Amino acid sequence: MPADPADLVELLPARGEPVPLLLDSPHSGSFYPDDFDYACSLVELRRAEDMYVDELFATAPARGAPLLRARFPRSYIDPNRSLEDIDPDMIAGGWPQAIRPGEKTRLGVGLIWSRLQGKTPIYRRKLGVEEVRQRIERCWRPYHATLEREVERLHAAFGCLFHLDCHSMPANGDPRIDGNSDPRADFVLGDREGTACCEAFTARVEAYLKGLGYDVRRNQPYKGVELVRRYSDPAAGRHSLQLEINRRLYMNEDSFEKTAHFTTLQADLDGLLADLAVFAAEESRVVAGA
Repeated sequence: MPADPADLVELLPARGEPVPLLLDSPHSGSFYPDDFDYACSLVELRRAEDMYVDELFATAPARGAPLLRARFPRSYIDPNRSLEDIDPDMIAGGWPQAIRPGEKTRLGVGLIWSRLQGKTPIYRRKLGVEEVRQRIERCWRPYHATLEREVERLHAAFGCLFHLDCHSMPANGDPRIDGNSDPRADFVLGDREGTACCEAFTARVEAYLKGLGYDVRRNQPYKGVELVRRYSDPAAGRHSLQLEINRRLYMNEDSFEKTAHFTTLQADLDGLLADLAVFAAEESRVVAGA
């Protein structure tokens, strides 16, 4: 593992005219630290990655929006989970701090993942308290510290902030989550049932993608988890929206290869970012004139 925690978290600063728009890709990391010590197949472990999502949104800085991305994999430690979302049975002697395991932990995908697809164990051993703490200090805290700093900086500069939390999802539903294995929509927007951002933000993303012919749904099956919850405060002008992209739009889920549609989707998402940059700038002018 790199000695510097910053090596596992990368912020790509805005290069274009700055706007109060911020993107993060918490699950596209593919650097597997030496101390992971997983017992399952690496191929199966890599299926958990939001592969290429950071590349799909690579033009964000040129549109005036910083892009934060994790280099560590979500299966090692998940920045989109609360520090309390821990399975104490995974840890030798239990976890010595307060915990509040949720539904994600029950499914094996809490702060520290225990299983893949709800069934394949990742480890053949229990983890030590200290190694879990090290993952928190080297990965989770730097990621959140960087994101929080950018949220506060942009909000202070513009009086508002629009945060797009970027993810990908398997092409077909998971019966444990969806209740079926039917094909999923092209995009799912998660605003925690309208509580994480203003309606205008969700509607702007929805309208742009639908205008391109994509099937877009809200909050089904993904409503937004820790990152959207933690950094949103619409009443104070902090708006967070989770965006899930169906992997069938840009990659082969078996071979991990990009498909011919990758560049088309990337261009479509760049168009979305250009539109959101205009939206965010307009909203900041409204706030300034209020």
